[in-house]
Amino acid sequence: MSRLITSANQGIEAWKRCMSLAQRCTNMRHLKVIHAIFITNGIHHNTFAISKLLAVCALSDYGHLPYASLLFTQIPNPNSFIYNTLIRAYSRSSEPHLALHYFNLMLHNNILCPDHYTFPFVIIACANASLMFTGKQIHNWLVKNGLALSDGHVGTALIRFYAECKVLDDARKLFGEIPNRDVVQCNVLINGYVRCGLALEGLNVFRDMLVSGIEPDEFCVTTALKACAHLGALEQGKWIHEHVKKKKGFSSDVFVGTALVDMYVKCGCIEQAVEVFETMPKRTVFLWAVMIGGFAVHGYVREAFHCLERMQVEDGLGPDEVALLGVLTACTHAGLQKEGQFLLENMEARYGVLPKHEHYSCVVDLLCRAGQLDVALQLIRRMPMKPLASVWGALLSGCRTHNKVQLAELAVKELLLLEDDDKSEENGVYVQLSNIYLAARKREDALRIRRMIGDKGFKKTPGCSAIEVYGEVYEFVSGDVSHSCRAQIQEMLDFLSSDLIDYPL
Repeated sequence: MSRLITSANQGIEAWKRCMSLAQRCTNMRHLKVIHAIFITNGIHHNTFAISKLLAVCALSDYGHLPYASLLFTQIPNPNSFIYNTLIRAYSRSSEPHLALHYFNLMLHNNILCPDHYTFPFVIIACANASLMFTGKQIHNWLVKNGLALSDGHVGTALIRFYAECKVLDDARKLFGEIPNRDVVQCNVLINGYVRCGLALEGLNVFRDMLVSGIEPDEFCVTTALKACAHLGALEQGKWIHEHVKKKKGFSSDVFVGTALVDMYVKCGCIEQAVEVFETMPKRTVFLWAVMIGGFAVHGYVREAFHCLERMQVEDGLGPDEVALLGVLTACTHAGLQKEGQFLLENMEARYGVLPKHEHYSCVVDLLCRAGQLDVALQLIRRMPMKPLASVWGALLSGCRTHNKVQLAELAVKELLLLEDDDKSEENGVYVQLSNIYLAARKREDALRIRRMIGDKGFKKTPGCSAIEVYGEVYEFVSGDVSHSCRAQIQEMLDFLSSDLIDYPL
């Protein structure tokens, strides 16, 4: 009897040691060692014990998920926690469809049922795997069982699913059906609109949120500022800035500050952007990159270079690829050919940043603007990666400016090889070539290209513009006659047109 008691006590002590090791596990090397100890002590089939290892494995690194799946196969009776852990991990991985595999296994388990922890990650997996039909099936099942609107996490996941799949009408409809909406759901919908190029609709959701009494958090304010930046809605951006100043902690938030700087830059207010930037208590590499890019697009090349030096001296930060692209853009706008070429050639040696396609494209554009088209072509031929449309497009634009017909034909040939599936881009390429032929007085070639455009049935993408009036943003599409004030707008345009004719500048 005493031997049995001693053996039992030893087993309990071994169990405690194993559990203590599992709780302190932080990386895969330790995890595999602990797994071996589990096997040695005969507890590797224990559901509770293996669940501790599986949780660490699934959440530590997506590259270790196959090992998590291996651990799963050793559990005779997995519980809901184990299923949910794997579903959650795979839903955010590069193989989100495997989350649905474990969800199906869970459904076929006669003992377990999916709970409110399961469905948000299953829905996220459908979004990340672009499984629209499966996601809608799950949504329908949730509606039939009364779970779609009763749980906030499930509702948020469904809105994110439709937003990720770019079905914004369904996302907005579901959003309107939720009885007690929260700030997270508002932010998901606003972000969905902004990412799909519908910033005005996103800004309207932000307004409705404020009217309904939902207090925005830092993430929601950041998203709303992005919408203002996309629209050029300066007055609304200023109003949000005033709201930020009143909220404790918002002004010092680096994400809010970055969004404010970006908004002011894109609305043409570089002074206000600098003011916000200089008052930030903490500045990240991304914030420095936004400020450098702002100086670049506004033509302040010296300030852009000065920021490049300041971020290293004042904050001890090395520039990333975005910041260096901003400096190259400044060189392009200022026509600093030698400086731009020098920076491109020394990026890796000086800053440890390997030039990417965007950096080469920027310098090609710089060389073309300077009339160095042959040098630009040599740089394209030396690129360590395949030249894409931005590079050949920059060369084509330079050919139009400097009447280089043969180079233009080469650029068009390369562009068509890249963009044969995009008819709108193909149309633009042919129009550019036709204009180059006209500028070079090759009328017959220009007419041939124009006839080709007509024969292929290309249509020009309608232009779109936006204007802010008294805090309201109005969008106009070329050829659209649906605006309620169309007659008054046309009357004003006719008046301005006649005024310009009578009093030429």
